[in-house]
Amino acid sequence: MSEATEHMTRPIPAPAISIETKPFWDAATEGRFLIKRCTGCGKAHWYPRALCPFCMSAETVWEESPGEGVIYSYSVMHRAPTGPYAIGYVTLDEGPAVLTNFVGVAPDGLAIGMKVKVQFQPTEGGPPVPVFAPA
Repeated sequence: MSEATEHMTRPIPAPAISIETKPFWDAATEGRFLIKRCTGCGKAHWYPRALCPFCMSAETVWEESPGEGVIYSYSVMHRAPTGPYAIGYVTLDEGPAVLTNFVGVAPDGLAIGMKVKVQFQPTEGGPPVPVFAPA
């Protein structure tokens, strides 16, 4: 098995950074994973945004997450110039689902319900992005 297949890494373009998401990307550069929580309804949400998607409150705060969860769904892309890679959703222990790339495991090693943990992967000229690997 090739290293690319085993680890499923691929170049990731730099993310767009906005005023709303800058604290997230600054924390990612430090190796910290942040999510937002609404102080109105108490629910955690992903992706980072100013308004709560559940109650539309503007009373949201940044919260550091250990970045642990389980695979909810995934898809393996076999026809890629860099070799196979997988994307999918991780349901964080705090509740939100995160669309992400999976690394550190061969495509046939993934399973729905598998425990995973966040890591940060460098991008092409920007801050690192969260990816998930087996816990």
